[in-house]
Parts: sequence; C-alpha cells; structure tokens
Amino acid sequence: MIRVAIADDQDMIRAGFALIIDNETDMSVVASVANGIEIIDACRTRHIDVVLMDIRMPHLDGLAATEQIMALPDPPRVVILTTFGLDEYVSTAIVAGASGFLLKDASSSDLVDAIRAVAAGDVVIAPSLVKTVVEQARTSIQTHAVPGIDQLTERELEVLQHLAAGRSNAEIAEQLFLSEATVKTHLSRVLAKLGVRDRVQAVIAAFTAGIAQPNDNPDEKA
Repeated sequence: MIRVAIADDQDMIRAGFALIIDNETDMSVVASVANGIEIIDACRTRHIDVVLMDIRMPHLDGLAATEQIMALPDPPRVVILTTFGLDEYVSTAIVAGASGFLLKDASSSDLVDAIRAVAAGDVVIAPSLVKTVVEQARTSIQTHAVPGIDQLTERELEVLQHLAAGRSNAEIAEQLFLSEATVKTHLSRVLAKLGVRDRVQAVIAAFTAGIAQPNDNPDEKA
C-alpha cells in the first residue's frame, strides 16, 4: 500500500485528490494538511511514501517544506503540484530533491500513475513542464566538482548530456542509435556512479559538473 500525504491550502483540492487516491486499491491518503509546517510534522510522525506538495501555502511554502522534508531520515518522495506551469522558484524544489512536477488539473489516471511511478523510484514530470524544468536547472546551478563524474564512460557521459538537454529515454535511444533498454542500463549506471537517486538529480549533477551548459545541444557536438 502506497501511503500518500496531501499538502495544499485549498480544501477542495485536497478532497478531490483524496477521493481519487482512496478509490485505488494500492494506495491511501494518510495525511491531508493545509500548510508546510503541518506536512513536515506529518512526515516526522507518520510513515509516508509520497507527498503531493502545493507550492504556495501559508506559514511555510511547499518549496521550503520540501527542503526540510528531504533532510529527514528516510524521507518520502515529493511531487510538486502547480496550477500555473512552474513558477520562478521551482529550481529550489529541484535542488531540494523533489521527485516530480505535476499540474493540478492532471487527469485521475495521470495522478495515480505518477504516484505509483514516484513511489517506485522514478521521476515524473508533466510533459508540458519538462522543458521549463530543464531550463530552470540550467540557469540556477553554479559549477563545481561532482564526485563520480570522472568514473563515467564516454557513452555514459553522452547519455547524461542528452538527459540534461531534456530528452526522454526514447529520444536518447534514437539519437545514439541504441535500444531503450540499453539507455536505461546506462542511466542506472550513471545514477549509481554519481550517487544520485533519480533523473532530476542526475541533470543537476551534469550542470553542476559543467559537462552540460545552458543552451547546450549534444547533437551539434556529434
């Protein structure tokens, strides 16, 4: 059973999400709160697998709450919810360790699929938000040494650069003339060598290490 917490200052949003989630046989809502302070308290006192986190909430916003939750022992996965695409502060959530970004008007199936994927260790970003997430990461991170970068093979570096350009596994496979399964294998090795847990954190590592730069296009280097 996937244990889900909802943090949003709008009662109707929380009620709607809870209705959808509790209708599934493999997940349930174990906390429903209206601000960042309450969701941190919930994560400290309950076993929670996935948090659906609104960005703008009273007392403590979702970005600050995400950062504090990620500092807890064995933190839950956090999916950032937004009604307006991504605002200018979303890079804070990326660096803090958010595992996904989802629009509040996502369909019921997209919502529960995202919860399952994030609980399984994947990253979920609404298709319309991918480009913005990558651009935010590109322009907000300062370059410095990243442990594990020098352990990557040439192919793994290529895969990471394409990932940092915002490409999906299928697109990377097409560009590098590989199967999707091979791309997934390379990405798994990249994550392990960099000591990061997901694709978002790998992209951050790429920009931090300086192997990907704003407006980079790996195709032009081929």
